[in-house]
Amino acid sequence: MVDYHAANNQPSAGGAQSYMVQENDWDRDLLLDPAWEKQQRKTFTAWCNSHLRKAGTQIENIEEDFRDGLKLMLLLEVISGERLPKPERGKMRVHKINNVNKALDFIASKGVKLVSIGAEEIVDGNVKMTLGMIWTIILRFAIQDISVEETSAKEGLLLWCQRKTAPYKNVNDDPVTNLNNAFEVAEKHLDIPKMLDAEDIVNTARPDEKAIMTYVSSFYHAFSGAQKAETAANRICKVLAVNQENEQMMEDYEKLASDLLEWIRRTIPWLEDRTQEKTVNDMQAKQEDFRDYRCVHKPPKVQEKCQLEISFNTLQTKLRLSNRPAFMPSEGRMVSDINGAWHTLEGAEKGYEEWILSEIRRLERLEHLAEKFHQKAAIHESWTDGKEAMLKQKDYETSTLSEVKALLRKHEAFESDLAAHQDRVEQIAAIAQELNELDYYDSASVNTRCQKICDQWDLLGTLTQSRKESLERTEKQLETIDELYLEYAKRAAPFNNWMEGAMEDLQDMFIVHNIEEIQGLITAHEQFKSTLAEANKEREAIQSIQAEVQKIAQSNGIKLSGANPYTTITPSSIDSKWEKAMTMVPQRDSALQEELNKQNSNDSLRAKFATQANTVGAYIQEKMEEIGRISIEMNGTLEDQLTNLKDYQKNIMSYMPEINKLEGFHQLIQEALIFDNQYTPYTMEHLRVGWEQLLTTIARTINEVENQILTRDAKGISQEQLYEYRASFNHFDKDHSGALQAEEFKACLISLGYDVENDKQKRSGQMVSDDFRALLISTGNSLGEGEFARIMSIVDPNNSGAVTFQAFIDFMSRETTDTDTADQVIASFKILAGDKNYITAEELRRELPPDQAEYCIARMAPYAGPDGVPGALDYMSFSTALYGESDL
Repeated sequence: MVDYHAANNQPSAGGAQSYMVQENDWDRDLLLDPAWEKQQRKTFTAWCNSHLRKAGTQIENIEEDFRDGLKLMLLLEVISGERLPKPERGKMRVHKINNVNKALDFIASKGVKLVSIGAEEIVDGNVKMTLGMIWTIILRFAIQDISVEETSAKEGLLLWCQRKTAPYKNVNDDPVTNLNNAFEVAEKHLDIPKMLDAEDIVNTARPDEKAIMTYVSSFYHAFSGAQKAETAANRICKVLAVNQENEQMMEDYEKLASDLLEWIRRTIPWLEDRTQEKTVNDMQAKQEDFRDYRCVHKPPKVQEKCQLEISFNTLQTKLRLSNRPAFMPSEGRMVSDINGAWHTLEGAEKGYEEWILSEIRRLERLEHLAEKFHQKAAIHESWTDGKEAMLKQKDYETSTLSEVKALLRKHEAFESDLAAHQDRVEQIAAIAQELNELDYYDSASVNTRCQKICDQWDLLGTLTQSRKESLERTEKQLETIDELYLEYAKRAAPFNNWMEGAMEDLQDMFIVHNIEEIQGLITAHEQFKSTLAEANKEREAIQSIQAEVQKIAQSNGIKLSGANPYTTITPSSIDSKWEKAMTMVPQRDSALQEELNKQNSNDSLRAKFATQANTVGAYIQEKMEEIGRISIEMNGTLEDQLTNLKDYQKNIMSYMPEINKLEGFHQLIQEALIFDNQYTPYTMEHLRVGWEQLLTTIARTINEVENQILTRDAKGISQEQLYEYRASFNHFDKDHSGALQAEEFKACLISLGYDVENDKQKRSGQMVSDDFRALLISTGNSLGEGEFARIMSIVDPNNSGAVTFQAFIDFMSRETTDTDTADQVIASFKILAGDKNYITAEELRRELPPDQAEYCIARMAPYAGPDGVPGALDYMSFSTALYGESDL
């Protein structure tokens, strides 16, 4: 038999140990009042079963069911939450004694001194000893820790009952009814089993004190647990509400980022499409589509991109304020990814617009060359018409000597004419080659026509050489030559060619892009007109040769056989071409003057655009500098700053009509095919980008102030502290960039009370108040290399090397305020779970609002511990995941 002797000098909480020692004198009372014994049996049995049912078992007879020690050890494990040594499963007496001794050893290890209670008495079913042992367990695990205003456990329970029943006037009326009602309500709603009947208490002169204390302690713990559960539930609701809001913002960000990236993904291939069109009109239609994209489709996406950055910054601020890990968007949806895609989009825009303009120039050039090709080809084909048949004639075989000589001279004149046309053929071939190199859409027909002209030209050369050789063979028989005819032919041919070339030039198509080019054409035309007088003299000289022929023939009675045998160019054809050329001169004058007027108009349009562009560019530059100063030198309360910034934003937006006016000028310039402007350094693209940057900067500055308000309200920072933070920050922001470099940030912290060299804080007389400086010192933070690296990882998680004012405020507010932690949430869940290491869906639905209960159930992993039950949920991993300490 193992005896546990009392020791009355052992310390315990609230005086409960002395009460336990007095009540443990079971060996001094040889007899136990039968009524008390009955009450104790009933109460203790119900109390034990209220705990054993958690392990899926119960007892029927208190002195019998604990004899083998197995349920006794199980009871101690349930109420303590600890593991006892492995029990022995044998049926022999020694096995039972060993099991009971393990239980008694465990009770003793909790500081409880058992008096005259041995394992043999429990194994033998000694009622008195068994009840005494259970009473000792109840005292230790259910009553000992009860203390109200530093009273003993017994007095504390009495005081608690008196306070709880004091407000009820009828508490002492009809005790049987009141007790039965109380027992039924407790069993139904508080999960307290019925341990006594009302008659056991009312019909007994002095009810058993131990039974009453046991019953009352159950009420005490039930009400105490309910209060803790309510507190725990409120904490969890708050944490979950923050988390749900953050998750919704994350989902909104992901969707907006995905939609914007998808739009960019669809748009870039369209901007990178370089499918060439056949005509200028087709390319101008593409230009109109691109203008519609820039003015209609892109501006809403610019707003979406700005809103995306604002939402991301606000979300990160809220996550920092709620001590949550920073939000990392899905791969490819970071703000930097969106900025990269946007940069690619703008690059594609610039390339597409430049390509359109270059294509319009190319197509204009192609159309001009094609028109020029067909014009020269038609002139050449008109000239070669009949030449092949003429060269194949054999008329010299039946001609007289003079006629043969005439034919030979005529042929020489033809050769001269043929040589004069060589340049035109080369020009036609060169134009065809250029059309091929510029990828003209109708190059096939051009090549066919050019090849035909070249083949015919080669044939004419061969036939010319053959006829010349034939004429030269008969030249010896020709003596008489009409020198005048020959001279006429020789002078008429080049003059005729000159007139044809002049008419070709007068009809030549031209395209210019500025005043200098059209003035160059006018100058060249004036130079041409200055040669007309000399050309007219040559025409008169040629005509005088023909007149001289007629005079000689008349003087000598010679009958001319007909036309000049050496040339087909007649005086009438020369006069006709001359008159035609003279009518073309004023037409050319008119066309050049019209083009000059057009270029003057275009120059005026350039000046209008330049004036507006210079005004808008200066305005944007001025406002960018102003917003830079405003973001650094903000005065007044944050709310005043926010109001002023929004008014400033409205003022900026009121300038939009000037931007639209500039867009209108730009559209007129593009429609007029004006490609350069010497009056302004600005392009429409530069001004669009500058305007978008101005709007984005204002929106970002407003967002920063809103986040500062959010931080101030969440952390309880006063306006004076914010002014102090701003003053210190601006003092070290030497370049007014709105961000501190690492060394500037360290110097700023030193000014706020940190000692970098000694790795500890010291008092400073500048920049901070004594209270705030003391608060910095009380935090225990230091600025050694390791500590400063930790601080930089908080304020600069992207390792950019700079600290923004918002990150600076977040750090300073974090150092001076408390936030929820994962351990606090775990402790709250443990209360709701009744001190279990897991929680069930039923308990969550009972303690939490429906939506947050279902939120937890959907995200909690199954509990895998050995003490789990079916459906058990792991609230510990869920709590750590909320704060980024593990994966959810």
